[in-house]
Amino acid sequence: MDTFLQQIINGISQGSAYALIALGYTMVYGVLRLINFAHGDVYMFGAFMGYYIANSPWIKALGGTGFISVVVVMTGAMALSAGLGILIERFAYRPARGGSRFAMTFWLGIVGLCFGQLMSGKPGFIVLGAAAGILAGLAWEKFGLHPVTQAPRLGLLIIAIGVSLFLENGGQLAFGADPKFFPQIIPSTMLDFGPLRIDTQKMIVLIVSIVLMVLLEVVVKYTKIGKAMRAVSYNLDAAKLMGINTDRVISFTFALGSALAAAGGILVSLMYPKIDPLMGIMPGLKAFVAAVLGGIGNITGAMLGGLIVGMAEVMAVGYGQSTYRDAIAFIILVLILLLKPSGIMGKGMVEKV
Repeated sequence: MDTFLQQIINGISQGSAYALIALGYTMVYGVLRLINFAHGDVYMFGAFMGYYIANSPWIKALGGTGFISVVVVMTGAMALSAGLGILIERFAYRPARGGSRFAMTFWLGIVGLCFGQLMSGKPGFIVLGAAAGILAGLAWEKFGLHPVTQAPRLGLLIIAIGVSLFLENGGQLAFGADPKFFPQIIPSTMLDFGPLRIDTQKMIVLIVSIVLMVLLEVVVKYTKIGKAMRAVSYNLDAAKLMGINTDRVISFTFALGSALAAAGGILVSLMYPKIDPLMGIMPGLKAFVAAVLGGIGNITGAMLGGLIVGMAEVMAVGYGQSTYRDAIAFIILVLILLLKPSGIMGKGMVEKV
């Protein structure tokens, strides 16, 4: 029983980090009906921003560890990641939502460029990949969908993949491909609670995650911008007619989701200090599963889904099935799609065609 309770605590800590990332997926889907597959890479960006801030002279002047250092590191990384989220929405998704032909061609070019980089890394292959992507975008516009708004979700999905590859390859160029180790701004000590032993880092992760989730609920339910987010989520066109600046609301949603992803990146980096430019791929996919499990578009559901995925993963590892650690989330995804596609707290929606 003691081992079981210990694994529950570890699972809640891990799941709370997944929940923070899943909230970004579910909020963006709520307002745009878009799966932002670049969200996991924003998580990576937040972890690196936290790494550089934590190693800055200002944090060292504060002693390098302690409550103030944690607040400064998290606030700075969340602010920078929120800015990245706004840039992604403004220059990637908004042009495509407006029917821009250039957006699809540009991001298919980025996909081709990154594919060439991954396949070879030689300049000729990179240029060839970019050219192939651009030609594919032009052909898409000319012979396929004209304009791209005839299938907006497919176009936005392709753009999301392009943004994701751009951030991953850009991260390797900017931060280096070699892994780095996040400084321990919170000392790791074990606290005994009867038969249970809890790491202070995991306790901080859980506390910070709960605080951020509560603050998100307050913002969404009791602030003017939160009410606007709910209005846009309910009906985008009606919200426009009521005078709501929907572009501003969507940008705020991206910023808020990106800030929470950055917080998740820092919290996970405290428990598992090794970070690299590709670190966001698997946590991003698991958080997506958590959002689907809880009912994508439902904020409370995303929190619940994150906790379930985290606990299931930790239980599998704790009871000798570590080989299936990454597979657990996808098994859950298959089961939820078969049994209740709308998710635990989601509601089935009927769309007119």
